[in-house]
Amino acid sequence: MRIDLHTHSTASDGTERPSELVASAAGAGLDVVALTDHDTTSGWAEALAAGERLGVRVVPGMEVSCLVHGVSVHLLSYWHDPADASLVGMLDASRTSRVTRAQRMVERMSADTGLRWEDVLAHVHGGATIGRPHIADALVAAGVVADRDEAFATLLSGRGPYFVPHTAPDPLEAIALVRAAGGVPVLAHPAASKRGSCVGDADVEAMVAVGLAGLEVDHRDHSDAERRHLRDLARSLGLLVTGSSDYHGTGKRNALGEHTTDPDVLREIEVRAGSGRADGVRGA
Repeated sequence: MRIDLHTHSTASDGTERPSELVASAAGAGLDVVALTDHDTTSGWAEALAAGERLGVRVVPGMEVSCLVHGVSVHLLSYWHDPADASLVGMLDASRTSRVTRAQRMVERMSADTGLRWEDVLAHVHGGATIGRPHIADALVAAGVVADRDEAFATLLSGRGPYFVPHTAPDPLEAIALVRAAGGVPVLAHPAASKRGSCVGDADVEAMVAVGLAGLEVDHRDHSDAERRHLRDLARSLGLLVTGSSDYHGTGKRNALGEHTTDPDVLREIEVRAGSGRADGVRGA
């Protein structure tokens, strides 16, 4: 069984609609795929329906953007209640901050690139969570950069002159809310040093204390040494180990199924999710 537990659609910063993503998963030979768009569950219903048609099991999930000590942290949540009021409130605040931050970044770079906010909106599908990838797509369309990778390495870099931080919850708060909503939280690409600063082992231990269930170890942004360290850390803390593609369609080079999760791990996530794991997911 081939299982990919981290993908994105046009509900956030992917380039394929949720149904198209599931079709791509089927074409890639996946048996199970999780839809984990940034700070939103709006693609769940379409993805679940496509999964039923195409014979691919869809795990409803989400990637929550967090911040601790000035370090960006991404938290994957599986099978949480999408209607949970406290979790929805936190996500609404994050999405609002993302829009404001994106607008300010475009304002900063407009004089040098000619980019306008309207150019960015042209690359945002209805209801999608706006983020830097949409600015990157607008820059590509304008011929300013060749692709998203170049955009993030230069104009959109967190170390660049146009960067603006956004408000995001502390991961301890996010984990507690995900657990309260019946979800199972897994830390996404926690040691991806090529992306920038990462949280330390002490931070992971603090997250475990409030309910973190696992670490995404097998990810293209982890070196072999980072993977070995994460496996040792997961073993010492009793955490689940997952592997995923972090697929974004044509937005990134990541290929569906390039890293996968063991079926036993998925079964354990299902057990921990309990009633939220039912095929007719709560609130979907």
